[in-house]
Amino acid sequence: MMNHSLKSQSKVTEGTVIQGKWHCNQYTVIKELGNGANGIVYLAKNKNQQVALKMSDNGLSITSEVNVLKSFAKVQGSALGPSLLDVDDWDRKSGKISFYVMEFIKGPDLLTFIKNKGSAWTGVAILQLLSDLQLLHENGWVFGDLKPDNLIVTGPPARVRCIDVGGTTQTGRAIKEFTEFFDRGYWGLGSRKADPKYDLFAVAMIIINTAYPGRFTRMGGGIEQLKGMIEKKRELQIFKDAIIKALTGSYSSALEMRHDVLHIMQGQQRSDTVTSIQATAPGKPGRQQQNVSTRSYKYKKKKGRVLETIIIILAISLLYFLHIYNQVF
Repeated sequence: MMNHSLKSQSKVTEGTVIQGKWHCNQYTVIKELGNGANGIVYLAKNKNQQVALKMSDNGLSITSEVNVLKSFAKVQGSALGPSLLDVDDWDRKSGKISFYVMEFIKGPDLLTFIKNKGSAWTGVAILQLLSDLQLLHENGWVFGDLKPDNLIVTGPPARVRCIDVGGTTQTGRAIKEFTEFFDRGYWGLGSRKADPKYDLFAVAMIIINTAYPGRFTRMGGGIEQLKGMIEKKRELQIFKDAIIKALTGSYSSALEMRHDVLHIMQGQQRSDTVTSIQATAPGKPGRQQQNVSTRSYKYKKKKGRVLETIIIILAISLLYFLHIYNQVF
């Protein structure tokens, strides 16, 4: 839960102009985008550019998140987090408020995207997410508070991006922020120590969440309850093996899980192809009938050519006979 005094100090209204103490950049607040344990994020405007501005009276929290974004920028090939644009303080009557400004990532959240596009996109999004997580883990970080709410799909082409790095934690430390449904500790399936398997558990729960948008509460079943929920949804059974391996900590890396998900999707594509071929089977008699018609046409055409040849031969013979007759008589 968020500290109420922190929330009240960071709360501002639409149209408020925030000016940095050190860099003197001005940002006009448009609306609130969301709030978490360590601050509030606003959509703001700087000149003609829309940005996301996060403020907090907890300077250490801001510094930590800024360091995460700087680390993200050093991870070549990863676009998981937003770009960092500015870091400053805002002096107001109630006290100093620290803030940082980042790229505003526009698009639907992951669940909305999949709802609109169809469950076939689940695997595509998960493959992208796992690629970025692999790079993040290799650089000593664990995302922590990984959930669909924090994942935005931009594009086209579709690209999964994250809008909140508040829970990102260095490997080996205690997870800073988490959401119960995606937390392995809540389900009794592991600790809240930051390691790659913590994120992979959350990825498995994200896949489950796509089939249960309203989520569900723990009923004391742990892994057995989750297995039961998977069995109830056809779209989850496709990824069943990968989901359970992630839930039970059987994967050693995001790359390993990505390999399995990719293999599952390739197998599904082959299965769909076979199904498509089988679906056309009732049409075979029609094709056979078409082949019979073709053979009949060819036979008739051949027969016509023979008759035509006979007529030509008879005509030539008749002309030859008349020619000989004229010469004789």
